[in-house]
This record gives sequence, C-alpha cells and structure tokens, in this order.
Amino acid sequence: MLKGYGGLILDGTLTTISLALLSVVIAIVIGLAVAGIKLFGPAFGRVLADVYTTFIRGVPDLVLMLLIFFGLQSLLNQVTAFFNIEIITIDPFVAGVATLGFIYGAYFAETFRGAFMMVPKGQLESGLAFGLSPGQVFRLILFPQMMRHALPGIGNNWQITLKATALVSIIGLSDLVRAAQVAGKATYDFFTFSLLAAAIYLVLTTLSNILLSYLERRYTAGVRQTAL
Repeated sequence: MLKGYGGLILDGTLTTISLALLSVVIAIVIGLAVAGIKLFGPAFGRVLADVYTTFIRGVPDLVLMLLIFFGLQSLLNQVTAFFNIEIITIDPFVAGVATLGFIYGAYFAETFRGAFMMVPKGQLESGLAFGLSPGQVFRLILFPQMMRHALPGIGNNWQITLKATALVSIIGLSDLVRAAQVAGKATYDFFTFSLLAAAIYLVLTTLSNILLSYLERRYTAGVRQTAL
C-alpha cells in the first residue's frame, strides 16, 4: 500500500510531532510572559504586548511564516554580506519551531490573560498576607486555578498548532505533509498519501483530546459544577 514509502511517512510524522511539541513549549513561555506584561507590566510594555497580539492574530499564519522565515533569512544575508563572512542558512526545523512558537504565543497570551483574570484577587492578597512569597502565591494559588480556566483554550491552541505544522512544508522541512507530497509525486498516487496524512493528523488530534480531557478532570477535581 505504501509502496516502500512507509519509512518516509514515519519520519515525517515524528518530525511533525517534535515540531508541534517544541513550538507549543515556546508559545506557552511567550504567552505567559506577554499575559503577565499585559496585566502587570508598565504602560509601554502593555502597548507593545497589545501590538504583538493584534498584529499576529490579524495576519494569516501562512503570510507570517513567509515574512518571518524569508525576511529573517534576507536580513542574515545582508549582515553576512556587509561583514564579508560566510552566508548563514537557517535550519528549516529551527525556523519552523521558532516561527510557530512566535505566532501562537499571541494566542496563548490571550488564553492565559483571561485565565489569570478569572482568579479572585482576594486569594492572592490573602496568600501574601499569610506570609507567602510572590513565587509561592503563583505556584500554590494562582497557577492551579489559572490552569483550570486555561485548559480549554490551551487544548484548542494545541490542536491548531498541531495542524498548522503542515505550513512548514513551504520552507523545506520534511514533515508529514511534505513526506506525503514526495511519496504521492513519486508514485502518482497523491490521493492515497494525502488521505494517509489526514488520517495520521486525525489520530494525533484524537489522542490529544483524550489527554486534555484527563488534564481537565484532574484540575477540576473537587470543583462543584453549576448547572446552566
């Protein structure tokens, strides 16, 4: 059925999973930082954070990826030419991780900002009044409750990021989509390999849903659910 291209599809799948996981880690770090600046940062920092999230969420992901990847490569070429040094080529995997992390950091920022705002300020003030350090207040009070409110948004952003990894094929990374394209072109059977890629993405998103459902149950344990 796979006509000798099973290994290529497997490698592409593993690359896609690695790309998605690393991108989400970067996006979460950026999201937490930007959300913190929006809520607690100085006025100038809040303006920059608003510009970042507004621009990222207002421009299509494909256009952003082209701008960031090729724009950064062009800038590096100009710098290397100016200093008369060897041209630096950006690794497609590194570029894909950094680009996706930067793009979806804006979406995670809004998710975390909304979750932070759901935690009553009185609980944070009470923690400080009882002698807890700001770090302990964050770890013991703010973070567990914030995660309960943020998990649905985190799950949605993860699913979008996972599917958005298909975009990295345009910058030459051998991910699942590119592997399916190569196999389809070589065998003149694009439909079969495209269908296989879609099935693999469906399996990955389904497994992700199962894990996210478990995390939601864990973080909502002991919380009374009110009827609507």
